[in-house]
Amino acid sequence: MAKNKEIKTNAMRILEREKIPYTHYTYECEEFVDGLQIADKLGLPYEKVYKTLVTVGSSNNYFVFVIPIDKELDLKKAAKSVGEKSVSMIHVKDINAVTGYIRGGCTSIGMKKQYVTRIETSAQALETMIVSGGRIGSQIELKPEDLCKAARAEFADIIF
Repeated sequence: MAKNKEIKTNAMRILEREKIPYTHYTYECEEFVDGLQIADKLGLPYEKVYKTLVTVGSSNNYFVFVIPIDKELDLKKAAKSVGEKSVSMIHVKDINAVTGYIRGGCTSIGMKKQYVTRIETSAQALETMIVSGGRIGSQIELKPEDLCKAARAEFADIIF
């Protein structure tokens, strides 16, 4: 009899290939809920849970920002961190086409293309942080420096 095999996301496969340890959490969820609701469902502290935002710059290039779930992206700081005049959030309808992920399941690891990625510097003070596992109902916990390596990101001051 086949063992109930856990379905791995692209992000998880990349972490395993790079031998990066992570903890996988799942939760029941039919449609998009915000990060605060997910943290509440899983009993996680807000300051450890981060959301992934995708923007488009004035150059028409895409940029990815990973920030705490209870904070807002400072678009001016974000633009400056990636050398753009300005950045703006992409439309929800474009998330899948740009990243390969869906709203609520977007993570900075393993997008369709490698985009310039910045992780809010506050993450560096954490032992571990939690981000989307690459689909709705999936979260992964890992060290901030491991996320940085897997997403080929840099840390930057990008929130208000």
